[in-house]
Amino acid sequence: MALRFEILGRFNRARAAHLTLPHFTCQTPLFMPVGTQGTIKGLTTDQLEDIGCQIILGNTYHLELRPGSQLIDDLGGLHTFMNWKRALLTDSGGFQMVAPNLCFLNTLHLVSLLHLADITEEGVTFQSPVDGKPMLLTPEESIHIQNNIGADIIMALDDVVKTTITGPRIQEAMYRTLRWIDRCIAAHKKPDVQNLFGIVQGGLDPVLRDICVRGLVERNLPGYAIGGLAGGEDKDSFWRVVAQCTAGLPENKPRYVMGVGYPLDIVVCSALGADMYDCVYPTRTARFGTALVPEGVLKLKQHAMATDERPIDPTCSCMVCKKYTRAYLHCLVTKDAMGSQLLSYHNLSFMMRLSRDLHMSILEGRFPEFVRGFLRAQFPKGDVPQWVRNAMEVAGIDISECCASTKCLTPSIQEQPIPVPNGAVPN
Repeated sequence: MALRFEILGRFNRARAAHLTLPHFTCQTPLFMPVGTQGTIKGLTTDQLEDIGCQIILGNTYHLELRPGSQLIDDLGGLHTFMNWKRALLTDSGGFQMVAPNLCFLNTLHLVSLLHLADITEEGVTFQSPVDGKPMLLTPEESIHIQNNIGADIIMALDDVVKTTITGPRIQEAMYRTLRWIDRCIAAHKKPDVQNLFGIVQGGLDPVLRDICVRGLVERNLPGYAIGGLAGGEDKDSFWRVVAQCTAGLPENKPRYVMGVGYPLDIVVCSALGADMYDCVYPTRTARFGTALVPEGVLKLKQHAMATDERPIDPTCSCMVCKKYTRAYLHCLVTKDAMGSQLLSYHNLSFMMRLSRDLHMSILEGRFPEFVRGFLRAQFPKGDVPQWVRNAMEVAGIDISECCASTKCLTPSIQEQPIPVPNGAVPN
């Protein structure tokens, strides 16, 4: 095992911890931006370090397609290849089994992969989007590729199905995930420098989730992920799966909720005992001209922004908010690629600040106050969604002062379906 997880503070289920990895010691809760092919579009590694990024996620499938894991290994591993001194996590490539079926993807590499994939006990056969040739991804091959890439955390290949699917396919995928974890463990050649995380599957079925949690915990892995979420399920089901899984996973190991990137979701999951998150949302929404702010989102393409001399967020100390006005950014996002780069910088700065605020508020014993302040900014009319109220009750956080007396059932802007799957697609 090549990590140490030290819990520094708690509030009920929520934890603030130090996660010591081979290349960096991280503070949790933390958000990981997605750099599919070893890059966050438009940002340098120096900029990512400046804003406090601790772990970058890379995609095994895409890195193997181009430039190839053997070349990366020959050139010193992904850290050296991309000039990143802090921690890296690679996913297994398994999300490509289901991603197109989630209707989230419109990128060249992933269009129509699912109907070209043959999922068997051996592994998954894809038709390569580069040359059209079959590509077999087995648990052993996924781990071999990730060993070559050299990330601090590597993910087991799991059988991924869309969350909203019901019936025998969910059970089949969960049991196959447990069988595949043993093959991943056996294939892992670098456990002294790379940490293999297992992934809890089971759809929305609490019995299947519990079987998978117990099966993975028996393997005594360095850490655990909660997979198969953020794929179109209703929010009440989402938080209940997170709550169930975090309650069953070991206290002394990191817990990673895959594909979660909405700030509200991260606050709720942290209150329920999760530690790590990844998503393309902050950078993808930046490319559509949208900035993250404490109140939710700010759409800089709107005409009202054209003469607005304020920064994106007066409370933000990032370089973009210090130097540029909304009016200037409005001009850029409608005409120039620099606009999306600056908004990506700001949005990731926002996510890093959220991570730090979560960590420090737990550490300093003021986590409930932080949660209430966050919700007041997001829902000034008191229309906190019922699923958030339900989750906070389980988390032991009183948010009654943030809620109107009548229950608001209208989804907030943060809950609208936006094309953001797990961290396995180009950011």
